[in-house]
Amino acid sequence: MIKEEENIKEGKYIYGIVRSDSPMDYGMTGIGERQDRVYTVNYKDIGAIVSRSPVVKYQARRAELMAHEKVLEEAMKHYTILPVRFSTITESEDDSSIMKILERDYAKFYKLLESIKGKKELGVKVMALSEEVFYKYILEKNEDIRILKEKIQKIPSDKAHFHLMKIGEMVSVALKNEKEVIKNIILDKLAPLAEDFKVNDNYGDMMILNSAFLVKNEREEEFDTAVKELDAVYSDVLKFKYFGVLPPYNFVNLVINLEGA
Repeated sequence: MIKEEENIKEGKYIYGIVRSDSPMDYGMTGIGERQDRVYTVNYKDIGAIVSRSPVVKYQARRAELMAHEKVLEEAMKHYTILPVRFSTITESEDDSSIMKILERDYAKFYKLLESIKGKKELGVKVMALSEEVFYKYILEKNEDIRILKEKIQKIPSDKAHFHLMKIGEMVSVALKNEKEVIKNIILDKLAPLAEDFKVNDNYGDMMILNSAFLVKNEREEEFDTAVKELDAVYSDVLKFKYFGVLPPYNFVNLVINLEGA
């Protein structure tokens, strides 16, 4: 009886593209349960970081995503890297398929590597310490809301319904406006220190900013200082989450064409 697993094709899982003219064995294992060895396949002065893998569609679960990212983070210690889209696998089990891709797309890879050379992605997420803290901050900054709130406290509860609705609407508008003001203050300070930046979607009502910055290595310390200064200014109201060196996911969306590889 032939096991189902024996019918699955073997291929090469591609993690990223690096600037390198010599093979490297990373001394680490790749995605999946088989613990396949991670290494580079080189063409001219670029290389692909790969490991053997069954040709399957990996689900974007925590374990698989972390295995993919761990390889990229290790490679970043040595090279400028272009992260490749998760679960990119050739349908050929030898390195010739990888060589074909590197040769065919050499000019594109080279140009992208040049565009991020000497730069790193840094992430900044900003959120309110709590809903209660931010609400109090809004009241302190908006006298009209505060006066109306004090006025309602003197009105019988059965007659205060309309005023409570009015306060709710005013607070909602004030929250939206203040979040935008703070976001722009932060971006005005950090964006000039970066080569590029991206604002991603917020998650949750209390998130102010979810952003990524592409920063030159020589400006990283200056960028660090700017984040610390902003954190100090808003420490009573906001919490800054500052993420160190990351693969440049927000600035390189590398989808490799596997056709013919």
